[in-house]
Amino acid sequence: MLKNRYLTQFVLEDLAEKMVFVGGPRQVGKTTLARELVAPHFQDTGYYNWDKRRDRRKIMESDWPGNAELIILDEIHKFKKWKSFVKGEYDTLKGKYKFMITGSARLDVYRKGGDSMLGRYHYYRLHPFSLAEIAGKVSLSPVLTEIAIGSQSENDAFLTLDTFGGFPEPFMKQNMRVLRRWHNEKVDRLFREEIRDIEQIRDVASMQLLGDMLPKRAAALLSINSLREDLEVSHRAVSNWLSILESFYYCFRIYPYIGKNYRSLKKESKLYLWDWSEISDEQARFENCVASHLQKLVHFFQDYEGYRINLHYLRNVDKKEVDFLVTVDEKPWFSVEAKMNETNVSPHSRYFKEKLNIPFAYQVVKKSGVDRFVGGIRVVSADRFLLGLI
Repeated sequence: MLKNRYLTQFVLEDLAEKMVFVGGPRQVGKTTLARELVAPHFQDTGYYNWDKRRDRRKIMESDWPGNAELIILDEIHKFKKWKSFVKGEYDTLKGKYKFMITGSARLDVYRKGGDSMLGRYHYYRLHPFSLAEIAGKVSLSPVLTEIAIGSQSENDAFLTLDTFGGFPEPFMKQNMRVLRRWHNEKVDRLFREEIRDIEQIRDVASMQLLGDMLPKRAAALLSINSLREDLEVSHRAVSNWLSILESFYYCFRIYPYIGKNYRSLKKESKLYLWDWSEISDEQARFENCVASHLQKLVHFFQDYEGYRINLHYLRNVDKKEVDFLVTVDEKPWFSVEAKMNETNVSPHSRYFKEKLNIPFAYQVVKKSGVDRFVGGIRVVSADRFLLGLI
């Protein structure tokens, strides 16, 4: 097991001044981060899980250990009035305790609206393992600089990550039977327990069918109308279900970059899963793996550094397309085109690099042993490129 997760030191740093919220999908390691990596840095801690009856009772009675320094509240977002409760406890006891809140949903959603706890907490989204993290080589490139490409191959580690995904349990066990069972149990619990605990869904069966359909639509333009027709439900229902699945960290969408000097596609999103190991198509799984690494980078720069940084894709009305574009303050930083084995530079990458004046452009290939710089585009193996992220 890794000695630390990539967020450990930053969570510890922020706990010195505010509450820390950590959101992320189920079984991504939030409880491990809190109890095994953060808690040992304090003299004593109190851990409470809302799913446990005894812990719920203690939470509602504000029954905290007298000698603790850190209070960890896990899954408390399932309590309808959790925000006002946590705010009250923090305002009353912040001189005595540090507070860390973890949850598999809603923490991210609630921070978007009017937030009565504004200024009282820092929020992080914990992602699955990435290549740099499992290789122990996280050396993050500063914003707007060139990505620090790895000097050594990590192809074996990358292929394992590509197959088993970055969630700790299946990645550590590296067994296909375990992976299949883990998928089934994870998805079943998501719909039967997690979503029903918080959301009022009239047609859970159809929503679960939607979830079953999404792995085959990953890494492609997402048509809500097509999904609506297949499910025989309303456009509004599909849109709502997708938003709920995003809020529970099952999937995420990226949107086209709207440029001023080219005719960009303006509406359609592309869909990706937090757990790319669910995707059977090898090319789509590879693209999703790259997308997840980039999203992890973007979320870290948003959550810790406070940058206005976003992940987009590029596509114009002439159907020229590049898989990813990372922007800072809505200005291009670098683009990424994901290819299986194609080492000839994509003309679309050249087109957009010149048209949008993109400082750095990469063509990332699954094939190992590639690193070339051709016409301003760096063609590089995924196992080296991903080492330059977080």
